[in-house]
Amino acid sequence: MPESGQKATQEHIIQTAPVEAARRAGLLVTLVLGGLTALPPLSMDMYLPALPEVTGALHAPAATIQLTLTACLAGMAFGQLVVGPMSDRWGRRRPLLVGMVVYVLATAVCALAPTVELLIGFRLLQGLAGAAGIVIARAVVRDLYDGVEMARFFSTLMLISGAAPIIAPLIGGQIMRITDWRGVFHVLTVIGVLLTVVVWRFLGETLPAERRHEGGVGQALRTMKGLLADRVFAGYMLTGGLAFAALFAYISASPFVVQEIYGASPQTFSLLFGLNSIGLVAVGQINGKLLVGRVSLDKALGWGLGTILLAALALLLMTSGVFGEVGLVPVAAGLFVLMSAMGLALPNTNAQALMRTPHAAGSASALLGTTSFLVGAVASPLVGIAGEHTAVPMAVVQLTCAVLAVACFLGLCRPWQAAPGAAGVQAPAAAGTHDPAA
Repeated sequence: MPESGQKATQEHIIQTAPVEAARRAGLLVTLVLGGLTALPPLSMDMYLPALPEVTGALHAPAATIQLTLTACLAGMAFGQLVVGPMSDRWGRRRPLLVGMVVYVLATAVCALAPTVELLIGFRLLQGLAGAAGIVIARAVVRDLYDGVEMARFFSTLMLISGAAPIIAPLIGGQIMRITDWRGVFHVLTVIGVLLTVVVWRFLGETLPAERRHEGGVGQALRTMKGLLADRVFAGYMLTGGLAFAALFAYISASPFVVQEIYGASPQTFSLLFGLNSIGLVAVGQINGKLLVGRVSLDKALGWGLGTILLAALALLLMTSGVFGEVGLVPVAAGLFVLMSAMGLALPNTNAQALMRTPHAAGSASALLGTTSFLVGAVASPLVGIAGEHTAVPMAVVQLTCAVLAVACFLGLCRPWQAAPGAAGVQAPAAAGTHDPAA
């Protein structure tokens, strides 16, 4: 072999060694990335049982205390737009470690905050820093895996991140039994420190230097503009965001619908909420273990979207009285089917979108996450627009989101035009290329 060719081969082995080592780590990488994606919902939902006590402790009205939730959610949404391009330029590891350190410091200050204004400000910073975990975890998956393997890994991540919203309020409630609301932030600080140490110790760099982007804010904006100009990527992004909005509508409306309209106890609501979350996680595992590799990702995604659409239509017919007076059981069954079908829709939209963007996985991940948060935030308030005595707005929002998701999938993604790949998976765009007309 010529000396130049041998040298190039050696350089390629050196550059790809960290990626191959990370892939071989398997379970450890899964747990680390799962922890990163679970941290934001833990930060949001562990705090929920403490809201009434915070209102009294800081002598602020409930509406002002609610801003501590809004600030954290807004930080998570917009932080991804900052961290994603940073990770494409400087690699995954450094921005992630910086974000985790800032998260720990912001959370510690939240635990000590003497005023509601300071708490709101540092909850915003906590969300901005915590966004690093969400966006970089998805980008790392794109660095390590492709095609069928990537879809399977996203389904596995759903098992971990899907459990977080279930257990977070329970953990928060138990913390409140032995300490005050500040104890919730103390626990989150400890979790953040432990996760930072694990990331520093076990998660190596997964983006080789030759695949990084040079340039500042202008380059980042041009990269995002190019991603948005890709019709198919934009289609998967909007499809996933609209499906996520239907899920947000459920989360926002279900406490009111189940307890106030149908008269269920808080315990019954908690049971139903847990069952629905289990359904989502279980279908996500079916997707990853049984469907991926046997059917195309687009076909599995289509099944999920079709099921969400039918479930939302059934919920609208039931809540609007077309079938007469219906009780909680049929409505709960419809919600269970809708939530479970998210296990097909969400991981497959992420996988298909990121397969098109090996050259800008951080920016693509940022756009996917921010779109989901923003569309969900717009949909959530609409569920209560008609007052407190009807569940029709929830069903209307869910059906509208489902119809628009199917329209984006068919009109923009056009799955029948997908190039055949492994097991019918759409072939990804070549690294470093991006055809907006594709």
